[in-house]
Amino acid sequence: MNHLALILLQGTENLAPWQLAMHDFLKGPTMVSIGTWIAAGLTLFMFSFIYKDNPLFRFGEHLYLGISAGYGSTIYWFSYIKPKLIYPLVPTLDPMYGTPGGTIQNYWVIIPAILGAFILMRLIPGKGWLSRITFAFVIGGGTGIGLPLVVSNLFLPQFSATVQAIPWKVTTLDESVLLLNSLVLFFGALTVLVYFFFSVEHRGFAGGVSRVGIYFLMISFGASFGYTIMARVSLLIGRIQFLMFDWIGNEIVGRFAMLIHGG
Repeated sequence: MNHLALILLQGTENLAPWQLAMHDFLKGPTMVSIGTWIAAGLTLFMFSFIYKDNPLFRFGEHLYLGISAGYGSTIYWFSYIKPKLIYPLVPTLDPMYGTPGGTIQNYWVIIPAILGAFILMRLIPGKGWLSRITFAFVIGGGTGIGLPLVVSNLFLPQFSATVQAIPWKVTTLDESVLLLNSLVLFFGALTVLVYFFFSVEHRGFAGGVSRVGIYFLMISFGASFGYTIMARVSLLIGRIQFLMFDWIGNEIVGRFAMLIHGG
């Protein structure tokens, strides 16, 4: 799979003769036509769910999930398991072994390999408790590493940028509008932080501020939802354009016109 992707994506100047022949075959008009019809058929299979659940939709769904799982497994094998587990245990298997950039033998990788194998124990009845050990390491380590990064790289820079964006001297109408926008953003960020500060009971003044923070959160969630909907609509438009122009236009109408013209 990786070889086919490289053959299709990289330029032809660095390809071996057999790779160049494969590239020309995959990029040829016959294979492009076959690929277009397969893509159009699978697209219609998925759109058939609009009517009701049916075997064609389930076939497309299972095919998509199966290909995704196979592709993901291949990426994990070649990008993580092989270079980070197999090669450190048996460095002689590394093609770069003996060179300055080659793998160095390291038996410590056995520990994360065992922790990774514990996750698979959830599939074995009575052994699922072993996965809790791995999840404890993942959650604890991820929290310990991620929390300082979130505070230093996201929270503090955004808070600083919000404060610095406030034009403290207003001389024009544009600066007045910018001041209003900056104050709304600052006030919204402050009220949201108060809402998530659970060490103080949300009553009285703190409760009122936290309720204002809820409104800002709802506005943020609504904007995020709208952005997600627009992204999905963009994907739908892309599929419809593919069916109308690449499939119907080029393959059906275009080839039919070529047949008539050739006749």
